Amino acid sequence: MSQANRRNRELRAAALLVLPFVFIFAVFFLYPTYKVVALSFTDAPLIGEGNWVGLANYTKLFGDRLFYTSLWNNFYFVLLTIIPTTVIALLIALSVSKLKGRVQALVLTLFFLPYVLPVSVVTMIWAWMLDFQFGVLQPLIAAITGKPVPVFKNPTWVMPMIAVVTVWWTNGFNVLLMIAGLRNIPADLYEAASLDGATPWQRFWRVTWPLLWPVVSLVLTLQLILQLKLFDQVYLLSNGGPFNQSYVVLMQMYREAFQLNNGGYASAIAMVLFLVIVIVSILQFQLLRIRGRK
Repeated sequence: MSQANRRNRELRAAALLVLPFVFIFAVFFLYPTYKVVALSFTDAPLIGEGNWVGLANYTKLFGDRLFYTSLWNNFYFVLLTIIPTTVIALLIALSVSKLKGRVQALVLTLFFLPYVLPVSVVTMIWAWMLDFQFGVLQPLIAAITGKPVPVFKNPTWVMPMIAVVTVWWTNGFNVLLMIAGLRNIPADLYEAASLDGATPWQRFWRVTWPLLWPVVSLVLTLQLILQLKLFDQVYLLSNGGPFNQSYVVLMQMYREAFQLNNGGYASAIAMVLFLVIVIVSILQFQLLRIRGRK
């Protein structure tokens, strides 16, 4: 068989392997993305065609005070969750990594268990524990504040408590990533550091932290993207209240699309949120990469 024929056979085989993915990607990602972009320039309802309105939806959006409120709530939630969940995951991973055998497997299972629960179950558990009248955590809140607090109806408490629920729910995955990163650090480095007289803190700062930094960067980036897409917990626990203190961008998009039937305006909100996530993620990634080089 000539080289040209062999190359053609390889190309055909590669095309047969790639085409199913390309088809699924085009149908379930590219086409919906194109429709969202196109709808954002129309006054279309959620289902059906609309009239071309150009940048009218974007002009309306950037003059919408509710959009700025929801965007601020998104970034406030990011501040409440990203650093705490990363630090907690790191501390748990460092502790669990010192365990061995079945005990370690059991502890990892307990930490990962909340992550596999659906959001409806998670919010039901926490709504019961924080119930104003019968919640088992209300005595703890009363000990701090002097009285029980309806946390999901209180403007000050609502976002921090949703952040606590989110950290509890999602942190198991971050712990697994940290554990995987710690296991990839050669034990010889710790032995050499111990022989040189390094303290536990010095071993962490000089060995663990630099080698674990790529995993920490990954966790920070993933959490940023996930928390900017916040919707489920807010919708189920507070429905955006009270007084829009937990109203987020995806809630506004949901309201415009499914309650007010403004598909074009909802698409414009989706596009702006998409661009915000892309820009913020790229900036964070670049900053973390610069930090990792130091």
